[in-house]
Amino acid sequence: MAEASRSGKYEGPYAAQQERYYRLFGGAKAKARDFSEATGNPKVIADNLIRMKETVPGGWAHALPLARGETLRVINANATPGVSLLFYNAKDRSERFNAGDTVKIQWNARLSRGRVLFSDMGRVLASITDDTYGRNDALTGGSSKLTNAGKYGDASLRNTRDNFVLLASKHGLDKRDVPPCLTLFAPVGVDGAGRFRWEGEAPVPGDYVDLRAELDLLVFVSNAPHPLAPGDYAPKDIDLLVWKSPPPAADDFCRTATEEAIRGFENNARYLAALGEE
Repeated sequence: MAEASRSGKYEGPYAAQQERYYRLFGGAKAKARDFSEATGNPKVIADNLIRMKETVPGGWAHALPLARGETLRVINANATPGVSLLFYNAKDRSERFNAGDTVKIQWNARLSRGRVLFSDMGRVLASITDDTYGRNDALTGGSSKLTNAGKYGDASLRNTRDNFVLLASKHGLDKRDVPPCLTLFAPVGVDGAGRFRWEGEAPVPGDYVDLRAELDLLVFVSNAPHPLAPGDYAPKDIDLLVWKSPPPAADDFCRTATEEAIRGFENNARYLAALGEE
């Protein structure tokens, strides 16, 4: 790996790449924005805007279509510790949520209001337009038989990995099509040794996250606890609400948050134009 010399320049076979990386990182840090004051969505959505309401029992899962321009509100009615989601392009399910790129491209592992969710094709699948809790995890992944066995001593408990594989099988996909997920309401941090840990205050009943679809999507939702969630296995019901949100303005804070987000939406525009859906 290239290292900076006393002159401040990088040396070695990858010096140019290293210099570019830190130049982009520095630029992103300098332009970082605080979205805490950004105008959120209404807490109560008018009935005439709501297309769907669904309750997902603790431990269970649900799949739903989400049209471009609609918003999915995930309501943590009972402060359950983690709700995991996957996103697929409804018109081409080989394109799906990429957790690594979503974190890397935005130079930020704490995904909350103002951030976007990237696909493995460099396009934006969804925008986080509101988030009353502010801590969501795209690094650890969801629970599995193995994590449930280690944490609760019972591999038979419902888990996110198996929930997603089951949903995939019902939509023409299989386990190879289940990538790392996004888990909402999950305050995951990293300790000094680089290990993931659960930190901070838990969500409160009624916390919610709004996810606006930027392409037509197929969304998988798993209501199983995050693998690092404290306490016993006791997931509670969550509520899903799909509503017709206002069209984003030209200066929409999600679409203009970073240079990388702007490029992602430019990729969306080219893709939609090719489909005749501008």
